[in-house]
Amino acid sequence: MASYLVTGAAGFIAARTTQLLLDAGHTVVGVDNLNDYYDVRLKDSRLSGLLDRSYSLAGSDRKASAFANNQQPITNNSGSFTFQHVDIEQMGALEPLFAKHKFDAVLNLAARAGVRYSLENPFVYLTTNALGTLNLLELMRRHGVKKHVLASSSSLYAGQKMPFTEDLPVNTPVSPYAASKKAAEVLAYSYHHLYRIDSTILRYFTVYGPASRPDMAQLRFTRGIDEGQTLEVFGDGTQSRDFTYVDDIARGTVAALKPLGYEVINLGGGRNPITLASLIGKLETLLGKKAVYDRQPFHMADVRETWADIGKAERLLGWRPQTGIDDGLKLSVEWYRANRAWVKELRF
Repeated sequence: MASYLVTGAAGFIAARTTQLLLDAGHTVVGVDNLNDYYDVRLKDSRLSGLLDRSYSLAGSDRKASAFANNQQPITNNSGSFTFQHVDIEQMGALEPLFAKHKFDAVLNLAARAGVRYSLENPFVYLTTNALGTLNLLELMRRHGVKKHVLASSSSLYAGQKMPFTEDLPVNTPVSPYAASKKAAEVLAYSYHHLYRIDSTILRYFTVYGPASRPDMAQLRFTRGIDEGQTLEVFGDGTQSRDFTYVDDIARGTVAALKPLGYEVINLGGGRNPITLASLIGKLETLLGKKAVYDRQPFHMADVRETWADIGKAERLLGWRPQTGIDDGLKLSVEWYRANRAWVKELRF
């Protein structure tokens, strides 16, 4: 069995990926800076599951994680998962982990996410997504860790011809978020070229599912429709996304641990894109309620359509998505209903 470092371990995708690695018998060290970009109580809930601990939202702080500022590692009952509150921007805090553990690979799933917020605070996107990646790559070089998996984004494909293929020139990012992801990708290539670090870059396409980020459309719209709130919708609803279920993304991320050299690979739904209006309609059907809209102008930093060509993922990883949009949304709504009592308390 192998030993892995997973960054952003309290995050939506990373927590699910970590669970798959643990289920396969591997050992995982997880780090996260537990920032309050969205309600940290959702992050604490995910971490509690990985650490075999119960967690209640009652009386907890939406900005301060229950796992923050703990200088000592926290380990689950079996000893297979250890969490430490570490920011990948801080190389000095990362170095002791590499000195203590002999990692077989690093899965860098930590990122500052959100296109629109990157226009408000572009600096933190560069320091986390680019400098953080550089810190990890440099420590991998120093400690002889040869495999790197990097979470990237379909946002890089803005303005390109669909379906998006990995060989398209993605040199015109339309947001600081996309630019920071491009920077991380090219840093990974540099370390592959210079030091033969095996890097697999995964461009994720609109990930959704249970316990998703509350700022993303699926959970935000689900709660809004259920509670009769007015939905803030940017554009006319015809913009579309290649929605991809979180378990499929996690499986693809684990599959990317195989040696490949340097490769950029799309992980997406691989089907015709789903419009925002269609997504809302499906949620209305599942919830048995109608949505109320507040339409806003389309945001210039957003991408109007995404559609992944996943042929490369099929060839190199043997990967295809298994969960269609209808089944995925049904599972997501079921999770929401089972957790409605505390989800309604989350800051969206």
